[in-house]
Amino acid sequence: MDKRVLLIGSQKSFMVSAIAKGLENAGYTVIKCEFTKEDIIAVEDKPEMYVLYLDDIDPASPERNGIEPLKYLDEAIDRERFFLYEVGTTDELEYASKFISKIKITERFLRPLDVNELSEQLDMLVQSNALGEEQKKKILVVDDDGTMLRMIKTWLSVKYRVYMASSGTIALNFLQSNTVDLVLLDYMMPQMDGPHVLVEIRKSETLKDLPVMFLTSKSDKESVISVAALRPEKYLLKTMPKAKLISNIDAFFSDKK
Repeated sequence: MDKRVLLIGSQKSFMVSAIAKGLENAGYTVIKCEFTKEDIIAVEDKPEMYVLYLDDIDPASPERNGIEPLKYLDEAIDRERFFLYEVGTTDELEYASKFISKIKITERFLRPLDVNELSEQLDMLVQSNALGEEQKKKILVVDDDGTMLRMIKTWLSVKYRVYMASSGTIALNFLQSNTVDLVLLDYMMPQMDGPHVLVEIRKSETLKDLPVMFLTSKSDKESVISVAALRPEKYLLKTMPKAKLISNIDAFFSDKK
């Protein structure tokens, strides 16, 4: 991945210019375009990283409500597979989420923006992709909630190679012919729940030592104790902030080294 960024926002905005300058000082080539569907489409040889600066949106004004470009980005991200970073106020980010699903956003930043923080996040993505897909640690996420699956994949794909399974049966079948470095396992699933899946993993001669973490909404003490004998690496809650979840996974792989 090259260090090119598409910066979407009003070219008259002082902050858009400041972000562009800050990223250029950090070694990025910045391609700028207005926050319109036509201008975004017109960009040739688009980079893999987009920064969307939300500013001066007026939901009551057809010219300034941003609906067209937001809907376009929501559709294009599935087709073109770019990483999208959003910058805005709380209200602006929430407005944008009506048209761009939150699970498709790589990261969101509140204004006023610390450009160094943004460039650090971009650097992390560039460095991770420099490894190549085969060199990345592989994680299988198992959850019957499709929205949760896609969100976790979006969060983790910056650093890791992520696979998804929507049931315990699909996960076990996948593991019979594919090697991963970690499984993130939901607790409550229909037909075969997380503890049952982990029992089957521990019974398998080839999978018994596979690292597994629970990622669940079940926080009661009884649930945690009931799976302790199955030796999960960690018991993580879905309610934890994104940064905390990622830091737990990063720490696990760092300790393994």
